[in-house]
Amino acid sequence: MYALIDCNNFYASCERVFRPELRGKPIVVLSNNDGCVIARSNEAKEVGVPMGALAHEYEPLFLEKGVHVFSANFALYGDLSNRIMSILQEYTPEIEIYSIDEAFLKLDGFKYVDLQIYGQEIRERVFMGTGIPISIGIAPTKALSKVANRIAKKFPEKTNACHIIDSDEKRIKALKWLKIGDVWGIGRQHEKRLIKVGVNNAFDLTQMNDNWIQQNLSIVGLRLKKDLEGIPSIQMDEIQPKKNIATTRSFERNLTEFSDIKERVTTFAVSCSEKLRKQQSECNAMMIFIHTNFHRKDLPQYSRNIVVKLPFPTNSSIELAKFATDGLKQIFKEGYRYKKAGVIIMNFSPEQQRQLSMFENSNHKHKGLMKIIDKINTNFGQQKIKLASQDLKRVWKMKQEKLSQRYTTRIEEILIIKAI
Repeated sequence: MYALIDCNNFYASCERVFRPELRGKPIVVLSNNDGCVIARSNEAKEVGVPMGALAHEYEPLFLEKGVHVFSANFALYGDLSNRIMSILQEYTPEIEIYSIDEAFLKLDGFKYVDLQIYGQEIRERVFMGTGIPISIGIAPTKALSKVANRIAKKFPEKTNACHIIDSDEKRIKALKWLKIGDVWGIGRQHEKRLIKVGVNNAFDLTQMNDNWIQQNLSIVGLRLKKDLEGIPSIQMDEIQPKKNIATTRSFERNLTEFSDIKERVTTFAVSCSEKLRKQQSECNAMMIFIHTNFHRKDLPQYSRNIVVKLPFPTNSSIELAKFATDGLKQIFKEGYRYKKAGVIIMNFSPEQQRQLSMFENSNHKHKGLMKIIDKINTNFGQQKIKLASQDLKRVWKMKQEKLSQRYTTRIEEILIIKAI
């Protein structure tokens, strides 16, 4: 059996952990630069706030309905997610962290365990340990556990937020209830194609011919069909190193000077190199891009990217920042107001299997230096040590006017309780 653990309205729930007076109140969380809504509480959905709503357009509605607005506090969300995943690991050795607020548990050897009671125990343990409410779906396959979780979340009173599909009767009933567009892995284009041939729900999908499924939805779609039939076909994924790493940001204002954009690109390259070192890899190529604000039709537009093939594999912040700057010089043009830039590193190789070149190699002294910098930044706060070409006063130049405290990751922002 598989269990899918899904945190309810995760970002909004994280904000409520340290602000209990917000329970039952509408909450929205905004994207980078406070641009649009990326998370909503159920109460915010009820007052008419759609996903992706532009913050400046919906500000009158926020005021009218008393919606509490927060800038995305990823430091807080990430830390609470790690705490939840650590608790879940106590209940089974096999866990696949699917996203920041979802995880699959493989429940092998639980034949004589009452899974309903076990699920309730997990829910109570996570809530007591973190204050985050979760929903649980349990079923013989991963795809069916997704379906079961959706039912648990949709009908929390009837299921006590934990639903189990443990019979063919329950499976068929659930699949007939679930619309085809809500099936895990079925995107909009596949949804349109399936509806045209009369597939309107998940059960209809299981009645389709295997050859048709494989030809139109690929082998992945066929595995999904088998999983929905109760035949385990989608296995637990092992954590794999990323194949590319990107750091991209919109600027808080339009930038025109090369030096300003160079500083941003340097910071992006340093961020990528830190992530690269965490997975003990090196990159052999990188892409740098810049573009103007396409929404400003009154301004001249320009967009360009360049792929730089590195002369040697490296994960050094110093070297990657230099290569990123060299690439930026080739694509930057005067006379434009730039709104966004980014660095994407790719073509990875293991750090311990470096192939040396006869002519040019990474500076071997950087390895020890990067190790010390990473240790200091981890122990004393992100980017305490920076390159001289970075802005020493701030990390990301993002608009975050409604950012809550980082209660669990910054000692100076820890929750203060006053005894009366």
